Amino acid sequence: MNIKILTPEFVVFEGDVKSVLLPGKNGDFHIMKDHAAIVASLIGGKVRVFTNEIDDKYAKNFTKENDKESVFSFPVKSGVIEFSNNKGIILAE
Repeated sequence: MNIKILTPEFVVFEGDVKSVLLPGKNGDFHIMKDHAAIVASLIGGKVRVFTNEIDDKYAKNFTKENDKESVFSFPVKSGVIEFSNNKGIILAE
């Protein structure tokens, strides 16, 4: 699935991922391949991207969560995600 993370200032990430874990109003929620279409608001926390690697041009925006799994995180204050047909756009602040 393809995820794009945007802020008002720059493109944080764009690429294929296994899944993404997001901070929602009612708790964290996980979006995986073939997830139903969704539009949801995000609260402050970390967007966690599960992927084998992050392109060098986006790597500076992320913190690697651990060495065993390929989990990369990006802090957000708020935002929204729109996901449909294995494509997601996250607009974050």
